Amino acid sequence: MEVTESFSITEHLETVFAQAFAIAFPEYGNVPVIIAPVNSASAKYGDYQCNNAMGLAKKMKEMGVNKTPREIANELLKACPASPIINKLEVGGAGFVNVFLSKDYAAKALQNILRSGIKPPRVPKQRVLVDFSSPNIAKQMHVGHLRSTIIGESISRLLEFLQHDVIRINHIGDWGTQFGMLIAHLEDRFPDFLNVSPPIGDLQSFYKESKKRFDTDEEFKKRAYNRVVSLQNGEANSRKAWTLICDVSRKEFQTIYDRLDITVKERGESFYQSHMLSVVDFLRKKNMLEEDEGRQIMWSDEGKSGVPLTIVKSDGGFTYDTSDMAAIRHRIDEEQCTWIIYVVDSGQSTHFNTIFKAAERCGILNPTIHRVNHVQFGVVLGEDGKKFKTRSGDTVKLSDLLNEGMKRSLEQLSSRGRDKILTPDELIEAQEAVAYGCIKYSDLSHNRISDYVFSFDKMLDDRGNTAVYLLYTYTRICSISRKLSEDVSNLKTILDTVEIVLDHEKEWKLAKTLLKIHDILLKCSKDLFLHFLCEFCFEVCAVFTEFYDSCYCIKKNKDGEIVEVNYSRILMCEATAAVLRQCFYILGLKPVSKL
Repeated sequence: MEVTESFSITEHLETVFAQAFAIAFPEYGNVPVIIAPVNSASAKYGDYQCNNAMGLAKKMKEMGVNKTPREIANELLKACPASPIINKLEVGGAGFVNVFLSKDYAAKALQNILRSGIKPPRVPKQRVLVDFSSPNIAKQMHVGHLRSTIIGESISRLLEFLQHDVIRINHIGDWGTQFGMLIAHLEDRFPDFLNVSPPIGDLQSFYKESKKRFDTDEEFKKRAYNRVVSLQNGEANSRKAWTLICDVSRKEFQTIYDRLDITVKERGESFYQSHMLSVVDFLRKKNMLEEDEGRQIMWSDEGKSGVPLTIVKSDGGFTYDTSDMAAIRHRIDEEQCTWIIYVVDSGQSTHFNTIFKAAERCGILNPTIHRVNHVQFGVVLGEDGKKFKTRSGDTVKLSDLLNEGMKRSLEQLSSRGRDKILTPDELIEAQEAVAYGCIKYSDLSHNRISDYVFSFDKMLDDRGNTAVYLLYTYTRICSISRKLSEDVSNLKTILDTVEIVLDHEKEWKLAKTLLKIHDILLKCSKDLFLHFLCEFCFEVCAVFTEFYDSCYCIKKNKDGEIVEVNYSRILMCEATAAVLRQCFYILGLKPVSKL
């Protein structure tokens, strides 16, 4: 098999051992191959292991054939085809087949990365829609939107890198009863809104004012309901008011998205109004709807278990169930998506499971063709272990959180004297990289299913698995290149004259670690967990530090003059930087050359 720069080691070894099974044990050729990386502390046992022998011995015993795992492992070893990535195979322990990687392969693979960049591992291409962020119009984005926004952006970047056709959708709350009270309040506060754009500075306060009137003033409440009807009927003045309110919110949302480098296309609930009429008609023709106390409901299964979807309310209105059924139908039938991902908190898991089952029951969703995932996540906790709130008990605004991050970041950089060394532009770049990077990474480095504690002190620690540690390691690599008098940015010249040598154990350990990247990316895409990529970045940085501490790259004399350069190791540094840059991009971190 040809060595390429998009090589997945695990997938290749699975292919190798699948062939060995077909030759040595053809009757068990359909057994899934189990390949696992060996802990780097146990290098004498190889780099990867095939762990099938024990399970196969048990299966064979059930069929009346007695073979020990070691005997099976030896037969597999003998049947393995030659591979350019394998240096040798050994049977060890109770019956593991230990795989030792080829240093020649590793050196060539790293040189390929430096020549061509990091190429994505090959996967079947799909049209994927990622639904994330989803704030509500007239309400400020708060910490509750943080996880969906960060996780959704990184999933989109990962799948785009894997060459999928990705549609990023922001399913904002821009429709519903609350707009009646907002429009009515706008008419009273700014009666000339049709001609003069209303100066609504704080939409959150505007919303609270209208809600207070709605709850206490019956006349206002009645007018608000009338405005809902006029909006839904497309009356021009109500539509104009609705558009003005939505535009104010959009500007606030975009400010947050620009700061966090988020790209997402708005397609709110209002988009699906006509599609909801269509999906109700579709479900009615399929005989999926039944009357229930004036409303029309749909069960997600034939057995009528769980809670049914309310498709049409008793007053003839629609619900979130209706819009979500309309949305999934539009995404499959009109967008032609084969994979839909909803990045929404864990509290919505029952709802989405019901939607997916209902979509399958009525024929919208075909599980043999379509993949749907609810990428759920836990809540953000304060350092007291309770839901993250301000001291007054209010929800933490996302803009305030980012501002606090910028303040803490500058304090940390200043405490290291970086404000005196970096230029003003470099300082702002470093400040943003640390502030926004630490917020994103703290979120992504945790298993998303779990709740996590939001702590700036922990995020800004330069030790351990933090964004700051990763960013500092990257700048350390950049500083090695800066020390050389000649320009190492022209890597092609060096690659044409220098080969990577992996004689030192720390060189070899670093090379093997870097070449795990394709396996890690595939692992992340399988179940959409990004903490595996964070763990990989931390491992790369830790192993690079071991390499740098043990292997000189540049030697200087007493006068500080460079007397010797190990260009093979310089190439190893550059390969490490390339791998980190790619991972940083997927995680939303911005690498800076000085910090």
